[in-house]
Amino acid sequence: MSHAASVHSLWTMSADAPQKIPAPHIEYAQLSPTLIVLGAAVLGILVEAFLPRRTRHPAQLLLTCVALAAAFAAVVALAAGGYGTGKAHAAAMGAVAVDGPALFLQGTILLVSLVAVFTFAERRLDPEAHGRPVDSFAAQGAAVPGGRAEQDAVRAGFTTTEVFPLLLFAVGGMLVFPAADDLLTLFVALEVFSLPLYVLCALARRKRLLSQESAVKYFLLGAFSSAFLLFGVALLYGYAGTVTYSGIADVVNGNVRMLDPALAATTGNDALLLIGGALVLMGLLFKVGAVPFHMWTPDVYQGAPTPVTGFMAAATKVAGFGALLRLLYVVLPGLRWDWRPVMWGVAIVTMLVGAIVAVTQTDVKRLLAYSSIAHAGFILAGVVATSPEGVSSVLFYLGAYSFVTLGAFSVVTLVRDAGGEATHLSKWAGLGRRSPLTAATFAVFLLAFAGIPLTSGFAGKFAVFKAAAQGGAGPLVIVGVVSSAIAAFFYVRVIVLMFFSEPKEDGPTVAVPSPLTSSAIAIGVAVTLALGVAPQYFLDLAGRAGVFVR
Repeated sequence: MSHAASVHSLWTMSADAPQKIPAPHIEYAQLSPTLIVLGAAVLGILVEAFLPRRTRHPAQLLLTCVALAAAFAAVVALAAGGYGTGKAHAAAMGAVAVDGPALFLQGTILLVSLVAVFTFAERRLDPEAHGRPVDSFAAQGAAVPGGRAEQDAVRAGFTTTEVFPLLLFAVGGMLVFPAADDLLTLFVALEVFSLPLYVLCALARRKRLLSQESAVKYFLLGAFSSAFLLFGVALLYGYAGTVTYSGIADVVNGNVRMLDPALAATTGNDALLLIGGALVLMGLLFKVGAVPFHMWTPDVYQGAPTPVTGFMAAATKVAGFGALLRLLYVVLPGLRWDWRPVMWGVAIVTMLVGAIVAVTQTDVKRLLAYSSIAHAGFILAGVVATSPEGVSSVLFYLGAYSFVTLGAFSVVTLVRDAGGEATHLSKWAGLGRRSPLTAATFAVFLLAFAGIPLTSGFAGKFAVFKAAAQGGAGPLVIVGVVSSAIAAFFYVRVIVLMFFSEPKEDGPTVAVPSPLTSSAIAIGVAVTLALGVAPQYFLDLAGRAGVFVR
């Protein structure tokens, strides 16, 4: 065959080829919650670029609230349309699952984020600077702390309104994270919600160096955990020849006959499976703040602006545990005998370390950080149950815990002295006499953390421990109860400090918030009491939502 003819035949082949590439089939309606949030985030960037400075704050606030409410409405519509139960399936060519746990967790994340936006937008707590209202965020994020540019920005009354699109991008990633149905989607979602959080942590108006230090720590440790996760993904791909959850599960269970010859040498090599699974698990345990991957938590919670800390503590936990549940229950149920003892150990150490180290803390934000580590341990007890009750109890606990956390951090923003927020515990002495209402609401949140009956914390802990006990993890429940007792000590100690100590002369004042923060705290109290007094409806809802699509 002549050279010209061969070139011609190649050319015709390449001309024919494009007809053979199938177009991806994407169910836009079922992915609408995520698409709404990410679309609004892109719009928010355009708002930053084109609107004059004075109108940006109200415009961003309105856009963010409308987007989150619309996305929540979309989640409710999908659930009402039966996608949580009978119609559950893997959308977007098997990349994203639309099922009960995904919709339940997405709804929780959206509601929590909506309440968190109120604390982000609060502008009444600090005295006005140069005649302009001030929020918790740096006047100009790019300016060097204490430098000339920062002083000019403060004098000009600038505010960082980019925090709203950043929050939306983070929420968009969090919505995909617990619903991801293949490992690459999981990794992309992890990066999409981690990177905005690194930036948000560095944007505090007061104590900027501490804030930037916390962001660098979070970034470095987060980069390590992402690397572990990605390496685990590579090993699992080498083991199974696919990155889809169902494909890996089939290989683990031995249901696969057709093998790719290029992968035949490694497929089914258990070392790849065990090491890869362990590395992916490490990446997820880092995100939920379980021991021994918890070291970033207290530093980041203390340094980040308090509204960001509240958002992060509540929403990241929900997304992280959602992904962890899906990994263990959908991908690796065949490995249960291997991962259960490990998760037992992690849960026990996490509960004990979180509770014991919290006793020694003197800063409110660090105390809440260690308490969140202990709560990660309690939730892991439900994960270890490996039963449908385990899934639904974890879903319920996450919903209850996130509102308590958000409410508690919202109260922390109110207690102020000349240097901004007064987070040292000694400053909180006698707060109950100065401002009984603030101290009483904080006490409600602390009692919920401690798991006192008639609060959501009790209903959540009871559900998780019951599921763990039925799943044969009795000793774990005993450790959990002991940890709860240790934890109750330091929660009650703060309550005693607030109500039974003499207030100091130069003690902090409680700032009067705008309706935004007030409503965030009120919602937190309402949810805490509602889930504590009448949890049954929500337990049933979590029970119906507890089935993963396979």
